[in-house]
Amino acid sequence: MKRTQAREQAFSILFSDCFGEQSAEELVENALAAQEYENDEYSLLLINGVKDNKEKLDEVISVNLNKNWKIGRLPKTTLAILRIAIFEILFLDDVPDSVSVNEAVELAKKFGSENDYVFINGLLGSVVRSK
Repeated sequence: MKRTQAREQAFSILFSDCFGEQSAEELVENALAAQEYENDEYSLLLINGVKDNKEKLDEVISVNLNKNWKIGRLPKTTLAILRIAIFEILFLDDVPDSVSVNEAVELAKKFGSENDYVFINGLLGSVVRSK
């Protein structure tokens, strides 16, 4: 499986996690049972990494939001995409920051609302600059 596909798969699972708290194992197990998940090492790395570092990722998102915005106002799609990209940026040295940002923008274009990708690109740019 290509990493782009692995990110989409991780996004799908992590998006569903925005609606209820489950362990990474439960999320993957449920997706496997529904035949919505193909076993993949990279998507599993993303799912576990985001779940294990959720507080840190949300803190980074909050710090980089405009002062009038709160993380709770973000659409769930945007939140899941940001968490994946910021996990890659902060924790995966083998993935260039520009690739993480570009992949997040592409996920937003595919799954988000009309202009979500602009917001995601801007916020991730701030994260990369402050790294």
